[in-house]
Amino acid sequence: MSATLNRPETVGLSTLSVICFGIIANTFQGNGEAVIASLAFSGLALAFTYSLIRWLGPVFVKAGLKGRDMSKSRSVEIPETMGAVCAIVYLLTLIVFIPFPFYQDIVAATSGGGNRDVVVQHQQSDLGRTLHRFPHSKLASYLSALLSLQSVVILGIGDDLFDIRWRHKLFIPAFASIPMLVVYFVDYGVTTVVVPVQLEDYLGNLVDLGWVYYAYMASVAIFCPNSINILAGINGIEVSQSLVIAILLLMNDLLSLYAAPGTPTPHPATDPHLFSIYLLLPFIGVSAALWCHNWYPAKVFVGDTYCYFAGMVFAIVGILGHFSKTLMLLFIPQIVNFLYSAPQLFRLIPCPRHRLPHFNHRTGLLEPSFTEWQRPPNNAIAALLKTLASLPVPLIAIQQDDRGCITASSNFTVLNLWLVWFGPMREDLLAISIVVAQSFCGLLGLFMRHKLALLVFKQDNRL
Repeated sequence: MSATLNRPETVGLSTLSVICFGIIANTFQGNGEAVIASLAFSGLALAFTYSLIRWLGPVFVKAGLKGRDMSKSRSVEIPETMGAVCAIVYLLTLIVFIPFPFYQDIVAATSGGGNRDVVVQHQQSDLGRTLHRFPHSKLASYLSALLSLQSVVILGIGDDLFDIRWRHKLFIPAFASIPMLVVYFVDYGVTTVVVPVQLEDYLGNLVDLGWVYYAYMASVAIFCPNSINILAGINGIEVSQSLVIAILLLMNDLLSLYAAPGTPTPHPATDPHLFSIYLLLPFIGVSAALWCHNWYPAKVFVGDTYCYFAGMVFAIVGILGHFSKTLMLLFIPQIVNFLYSAPQLFRLIPCPRHRLPHFNHRTGLLEPSFTEWQRPPNNAIAALLKTLASLPVPLIAIQQDDRGCITASSNFTVLNLWLVWFGPMREDLLAISIVVAQSFCGLLGLFMRHKLALLVFKQDNRL
C-alpha cells in the first residue's frame, strides 16, 4: 500500500473537505442545524480517516503493528490495528461536534449570543437572572457516550498490543458501560416493558424488571463488541457487517422520526433518535474510509480495536437511544453466530486459537477449517456430532478414521458453516454472501419492528 495519496484521491478528498467545511460554516448563518452539521462532520471524518490510514500505514509496520494475510497465495505483511485510527478520528469528531446539538439552547441561554435576533426575557429569582433551562441531561448522555467509547477503545488497543485472552477481556465492556448506565438511571430510569396483548390477562399492561433490566443492558454492552469480534477472519467482514448495522439503525431512526411528526411539544421519541443519528453518521464516515482499505484484497487489518469500538457504538445508540430491544433485531446473524460458537467458546468442544476458514493454496479458495481431536470424543458427543453432520442441511462437517472415530470437526463459526453448506468459494464472495445475509436479516428485523409489532402490542411507542 502506498503511503501517499494519488492525484485523484487528493483532489476528491480535498473537494469533499472544502464542501463539508462550507456546510459547517453555513449552519451558523441559520439555526445551527445539527443533523446537517453532523453529515458534514461525517464527510470530514471520512476524508481524514482515509488520509491518515495511508500516511500512518508504514509507521504502524515500523512499530511492529503488522500481520500476514493467511488467506492469500502470496502472504505479505500489512499494517494492523488500523481500527485505532478510525476510533480516534471518530472520538475527536464527536468532541468537536458537541456545540452543534445544543446550538439553539446556547443561543437562548445567552440572549442570542450577541448576534441573533432572539430576545429572551429574563426573570429574577433568588438565584439570580435565569434565561433558559439548558438540557444538561442531554449533554450528560452525550458525554457519557464519549467516556464509554474511550474506555472500550483503550481495551481494544490493549488487546491488539498485548493479545489479551478471551476470558479476561469478555466482561471489560461491562465496566466501560457504567457511565452510560448511570446516566440512563438518572435521566430516564425506565425499567418497565410493555406486555404483549396475548399475555395482558396474566401479567397486566406493564412489567417492571427493575435491576434485571440494567443487567440486560450491561449484557448488551458486553455482547455487541464481542459479537463483532467473533464474526471475523476474512477481508472486509468486520467493517462490512458494522456498516450494514449502522445503516439499518439509521433507517430505524428515520422511520421513527417520520412516524413522530413535529408538534408544538416534541414527541419523546425525537431526541433519542436524533442522538442516535449524531453518533451513527460519523461512524459511517470513518468506517467507509476503513472499508476502502480493508475490503478484499485487504491493504490493512482493522484489529480488535475496531470490533470493540463498533460494537460499543451500537450498544450506546441502542441503550441511550432507548431502543435496545430493536437493536437486537439487527444483530440476528451475530446472535446466531454466538449460539453456534458457544460449544467451542465454552470449551465443550476443542477450540483452536484462530477459527478462520482454511485457505487452499492449490485452488485459491476458502474451505471449512477443522479442529483436531487429540482424543476421540465420548460416545454422547460423538453421536451428537455425527447427527449434526448427517442432517439434510448439515450443521458441521466431520472427519473420521478407519474405525469410525471422529478425528476432526469443522470449527463452529457461521463463516465455516457457510462453506459447509455451499462448498469452497473465493474470499470476497464469502464476504459478500455474509453481508447480503446480514442485510436481509436486518431488513426483516425492521419490518418486524415497524409493521408486525402492532400484532403483538397495542401501540407503537417508537422507542
